[in-house]
Amino acid sequence: MASPDQSTVRIEHDLLGDREVPADVYYGVHTARALDNFPISGVPISSHTDLVIALASVKQAAAETNQQLGLLEPRIAEAIIATCIEIRDGALHEQFVVDQIQGGAGTSTNMNANEVIANRALELLGHDRGSYHVVHPLEHVNLGQSTNDVYPTALKVALGTASRSLERALRSLVEHCTMKSEEFADMLKLGRTQLQDAVPMTLGQEFGAYAVTIGEDADRINEATMLIAEINLGGTAIGTGLNAHPAYAAMACERLRHLTGLPLTTAGNLVEATSDVGAFVQLSGVTKRAAVKLSKICNDLRLLSSGPRAGFGEINLPPVQAGSSIMPGKVNPVIPEVVNQVAFEVIGNDLTITMAAEAGQLQLNAFEPIIAKALLSSLRHLTAAVNVLGERCIRGITANADHMRDTVLQSASIATALNPVLGYEAATALVAEAIATGASIPELVRRSALLDDVALARVLSPENLCRPHGS
Repeated sequence: MASPDQSTVRIEHDLLGDREVPADVYYGVHTARALDNFPISGVPISSHTDLVIALASVKQAAAETNQQLGLLEPRIAEAIIATCIEIRDGALHEQFVVDQIQGGAGTSTNMNANEVIANRALELLGHDRGSYHVVHPLEHVNLGQSTNDVYPTALKVALGTASRSLERALRSLVEHCTMKSEEFADMLKLGRTQLQDAVPMTLGQEFGAYAVTIGEDADRINEATMLIAEINLGGTAIGTGLNAHPAYAAMACERLRHLTGLPLTTAGNLVEATSDVGAFVQLSGVTKRAAVKLSKICNDLRLLSSGPRAGFGEINLPPVQAGSSIMPGKVNPVIPEVVNQVAFEVIGNDLTITMAAEAGQLQLNAFEPIIAKALLSSLRHLTAAVNVLGERCIRGITANADHMRDTVLQSASIATALNPVLGYEAATALVAEAIATGASIPELVRRSALLDDVALARVLSPENLCRPHGS
């Protein structure tokens, strides 16, 4: 078998021996082995842009700290820092190629970052890739670090960015629902419990309730984001800080806080922080909470817009695409449907994260890569779904006010409003007669001369039907 053209490969070495690496890539031998070992999802870590930027931020903070401590030669530190800035600005992301699902507690991800940064730094210094005697992925880029503090710290930085995006999207959705609440403030409709007629309300009250519940979830996301601001950078392998300068943890955290704009703090007990993934479970839980509630709202929207002739038909969702390849004119509630599906994914991801967190052993949880994959996906997909829901659905909803009011007046449930005026027994008799004859409650009240038109109109006004009032 002919040997490969040496111009297309370079030879790198690790504890397993020599390994050919494509000459034109920035990653090295450790990444190449990870590509062989983990052909799992086919999705590289570069799909999570926030994570790649976070890794570069951690490596930059480390290099700046080590230079300040006199542990890293200035020209090497400056080359590493310049490379990290390039990556944070969007360069070289395609070189982060290891699969997002991997064994080794994230070691392959950390090594991928170390090698890319080292080889680009070598280029900036005028050396060939692989010239690790000048800039070494471990001796220099990974100085004072371990995967076990780099990876969870980078993940928390990435999650801090992603969760803030979700919070902003939720608050924007609150605004859309609030505007609809104001627009529909006086539109009378029928409330329902257990899918049965209940008592009247306004469509504005319904959308106002959506605004409040979504706002509560935005608040919970904010609280959970604060929990993931505590990092273990400087703890190295298990939190004891072995091979890190005594001042490194505090200084690196300060630099990382400056680079990211996140309120990062160093954990008080780095051993505990290295083994504990409770903050990820908490963030996943509140993300699931938001997803569940958004899915319920989307179920409501699909019901309220059902028809248009044979369903509830109370609201109209904006038509965004044809709904059928066989039924002319059919339009489906595709935006709520896609939000439902994202919610199902988030719920499943939360279970994955729960199981991964529970499976940790002793001083490290080896399953943070699947936590990263699941939680970053949940946040990114739910953020996109919330934005789409607000802009392409809620914003364009219109109401069928006459139809909603007619439904209220035809419903026997409005007899509830007559209880304070006629008494429970008389109101019950009206309901029974309405059901038996098909006549409406207002019609029966007029026929029986129980109330005059002025009094009946006052009882059936939105102010009386939908709000607390005196007898």
